[in-house]
Amino acid sequence: MVTIAPHLPETGRLDQGHLTAWLAGLARHRSREEIHRITLALQLVEEVHGDEPTWGGMQHQLALVQSAAILDQLKLDTPTLLAALLSDLPESETERAGEFGAQVNGMLRDLSRIRTLAVAGSGDSDERQSENLRRMLLGLADDVRVVMVVLAKRLQLIRVLKYLDEDEQKRIADITQRIHAPLANRLGIWQLKWELEDLSLRYLRPDEYRDIARALEEKRAEREAFIAQVIERLQQRCREHGIEAQISGRPKHIYSIWRKMQRKHVDFSQIFDVRAVRVLVESVSQCYEVLGMVHGAWQPVPGEFDDYIAHPKPNGYRSLHTAVIGEDGKPLEVQIRTWEMHEHAERGVAAHWRYKEDGKGDAELERRIEWMRAWLEQPSDVQEPDSDAEFEARRIYVLTPQGRVVELPKGATAVDFAYAIHSSVGHRCRGAKADGRMISLTQPLESGQTVEILTAKEEAPSLDWLSPSSGYVATSRARNRIRQWFKKQNFEQHVQLGKSSLEKEVKRLGVPRPDLPRLLERYNFTTVEDLYAAIGRGEVSPVQVASAQAPPEERPVEESIAEKAALREHRPGRSHGQVMVEGVGDLMTNMARCCKPVPYDPIVGYITRGRGVTIHRRDCPVVKRLQEEQQERLIPVTWSEEQPPGAFLVDIQVHAGDRKGLLRDITSVFSNEEVDVLGVKTRSNRRKETADMRFTVEVKDVTQLSRMMEKLNQVPDVVEVRRQT
Repeated sequence: MVTIAPHLPETGRLDQGHLTAWLAGLARHRSREEIHRITLALQLVEEVHGDEPTWGGMQHQLALVQSAAILDQLKLDTPTLLAALLSDLPESETERAGEFGAQVNGMLRDLSRIRTLAVAGSGDSDERQSENLRRMLLGLADDVRVVMVVLAKRLQLIRVLKYLDEDEQKRIADITQRIHAPLANRLGIWQLKWELEDLSLRYLRPDEYRDIARALEEKRAEREAFIAQVIERLQQRCREHGIEAQISGRPKHIYSIWRKMQRKHVDFSQIFDVRAVRVLVESVSQCYEVLGMVHGAWQPVPGEFDDYIAHPKPNGYRSLHTAVIGEDGKPLEVQIRTWEMHEHAERGVAAHWRYKEDGKGDAELERRIEWMRAWLEQPSDVQEPDSDAEFEARRIYVLTPQGRVVELPKGATAVDFAYAIHSSVGHRCRGAKADGRMISLTQPLESGQTVEILTAKEEAPSLDWLSPSSGYVATSRARNRIRQWFKKQNFEQHVQLGKSSLEKEVKRLGVPRPDLPRLLERYNFTTVEDLYAAIGRGEVSPVQVASAQAPPEERPVEESIAEKAALREHRPGRSHGQVMVEGVGDLMTNMARCCKPVPYDPIVGYITRGRGVTIHRRDCPVVKRLQEEQQERLIPVTWSEEQPPGAFLVDIQVHAGDRKGLLRDITSVFSNEEVDVLGVKTRSNRRKETADMRFTVEVKDVTQLSRMMEKLNQVPDVVEVRRQT
């Protein structure tokens, strides 16, 4: 158990004698250099905080030193102690902490964010919100030691609750029980968990706490002494039978007793694991052998034996549980399992913390907790968390202005956040602020931000929000709500919206208008108006329709030249390239430089002499100008369904108002979209203050092209972006 350092007073103020004695205790297991750094931190704390009081009139400096002392007992490294001592520095003094190194500064930044957000989000007692806040605290801590500092400071605070008024006692105890004790549990910091839970219960349910304390009829030290005697006796029997066993035990703490009484609806007399021992052995046969020793040494309690080895729990948990009567006439629980079963119970799908909290599996959360616990369990001479073990979080946690925590996938935007709050908020969303500053609706949010949605009176989501290339939404919830809204609107309005969206996309991509009647079967519609309406409702992407190829007409291909006759010799088959020539396999193809087709432009093949088939866009001016005898060289081709990785040249025309920095802003879009620019031609009209730019770029397909052009349209002063034909 983590005790109050003997050299420090429980409350009041520190004097030099206290500090000297505490530092002398630290010097027994820390280097001279480490003690020097801690001394410098204490001097800074003294200078900044002085005799400034904190909770219950306690000296602020004493509270900080007590928190650091808790971390010292947990064998945390010196940077962690320094972070605890400096954790309450005001913003104006944070620069002075720079001399303590990057590790300490990083922890102080995280602690500052956590302190602000924890205060904002801790008022809602809803369990879902409590869980989101716990996850947010874990997600904000890039360094596991930050969470340890948070828990140590909370334990220090709850130890002095008796000096505060009753309302403050209940408020702090409630937050501790909902947020901090489960965090300590998940990280396996049992020493902190037990005390946080017991002290929370003491102030939240004082009568029940006192009743259980009286029912125990003995001091904790006496119960621990009894457990020690049981361990020694059982260990001796295992040695006699040649069984190598690890035996550990602890008396049940008051909160665990109370919770089991609540869960099983029983009174104290029916709790048989107030005192418990766990035995770990190598094999299943040894489990049952030890069980026989236990029942031979003590009298079993009828009906209190559970064989979870022969009959595992639904979550896969395996162990033997039995209850016996000790020499003093009081019950003792014994758990017996193999090391493999224990590892599974502690780290696998049957993990103890999920069982205790009635939690559901969450792969990402479990991986992060696993990493944190692994670091806490590593040898004490390892000073820093292994950065290689870190992983990028897949979720973010942001706050509403009222302090409610909202969980979203990484990459979510303010529009996703608005729909997560309520569909009506999403439909009326017109802008957003993050931490008081205006942000773009396409800007990905970050964990810890407080987000405010600016709304209009009328619901009017934008159809552009549904475009994958626009970057407005990342969650299926938001996308589905937007689609449902448009689906409810007038059919004719949808038709007009669909026509407008498709025409805009056709013009922007520089592709010929698709043959919609021949595309109806592909999209399962009976009329062109239905297809337009589906585009208008956001059910079908205008990018897909604009770049769709109609099925080829079934007509014979005249083979009037020698090149076509040669094609007959090839066996029919599928092309291994990017396009397929109908009825022909393994034929050399190349992309025309004049029109630069990309997947999945409407295309046609032109048979050349000695260079295979050149692929043109159907609307290519070169193809349109072919003489009648050359038209016979055109053959149907289609894009292969599976495109190999590659890049395609495209010419983009940008018309914009001329200004300083325009070219820089446009090229930054190419950079962010990871698009290579191979050529640039610019022309400025100073009289009209306009600029025309032509960029030759490499793209993967039409989807990337559409997304890039959408982002270019959002650049200030850009009037028009289109694909050059």
